[in-house]
Amino acid sequence: MHIGVAGNIGSGKTTLTGMLSNHYGWTPKFESVTFNPYLEDYYKDIPRWSFALETYFLTQRFRDVLEIASSDKVIIQDRTLAEGVEIFVANNYALGNLTRRDYDTFMDLFHLMMEMVRPPDLLIYLKCSIPHLVGQIQKRGREYEQSISIEYLKGLNDRYDDWISRYKGPLLTIEADELDFKARPEDFQKITDRIDAQLYGLF
Repeated sequence: MHIGVAGNIGSGKTTLTGMLSNHYGWTPKFESVTFNPYLEDYYKDIPRWSFALETYFLTQRFRDVLEIASSDKVIIQDRTLAEGVEIFVANNYALGNLTRRDYDTFMDLFHLMMEMVRPPDLLIYLKCSIPHLVGQIQKRGREYEQSISIEYLKGLNDRYDDWISRYKGPLLTIEADELDFKARPEDFQKITDRIDAQLYGLF
């Protein structure tokens, strides 16, 4: 089984992925951030590094999905293949950070990959407001993220809303602004109760 966790920068998806993997005994697949060779350069010069960064992410996520498809374990993935393209690549193209030539090449590769994989059995979406995202980004203190603009985050949030409104697969949307699932066990239980109901018909 493949569980995907989706959400904007600072939404808490990596934290939730780890907590859910521990709670259920699922195998986590985390997004390559710490070891991404382009990320710091990207935030310093987004137009210069967009194509390289997005191609790196696409490659890693495609590899993950192929591994998930061949596994008999329940695997929970921090950010999905389609999400990375539908949100981040589309946003960079709209902002002029990708040329039409690079965008078309990228999308050709993406569509070829999508013919070979299937969507998650459940997508968990952490929906957050811009103030909440900004607060979380500041709190975790990654230096390369401090230059992210409100405009950039808003563009991503708008695309998340559009993508989720069109999403056809099994979906669980979590309104995350008022939750502190890392610090408050009762908030984490609210999420697991909804997952149990979605996957196992409990409650």
